[in-house]
Amino acid sequence: MPCKLWLAISVWLLLPTSEAGRQMPKLADKKLCADSDCSHPILIARALQDYYPGDCRFIPIRQGQLIYVYAMLKDRGNLFWAGSVQDSYYGQQEARIGHFPSSVVEETHPIMPASTEVKTTKWDFYCN
Repeated sequence: MPCKLWLAISVWLLLPTSEAGRQMPKLADKKLCADSDCSHPILIARALQDYYPGDCRFIPIRQGQLIYVYAMLKDRGNLFWAGSVQDSYYGQQEARIGHFPSSVVEETHPIMPASTEVKTTKWDFYCN
């Protein structure tokens, strides 16, 4: 019996505790992008402060980092944007697209107008 209990506890401790591989609640129903696939950056922004994400839909940002913005979520007063953080040394950090509050960045270089409205899908808020 003690062996079964030890095995059960071991399996429980090894189970992942992250939100990876989960569908998370949508932050918005629509987003503004440069194109219908949201594959072109809208602008480059610089982080004004550090941002530590609350869950896996968001990306961590350090003050001074450059962020390539691909989408601006529309339904909640444009509070959240989606983008990719570029570290100071290319290749130092794995590129990952995620959301962040627009209030923690300043626009530095406009690239393309965000003139295409696109519906968000469950994959926009999926944690992998």
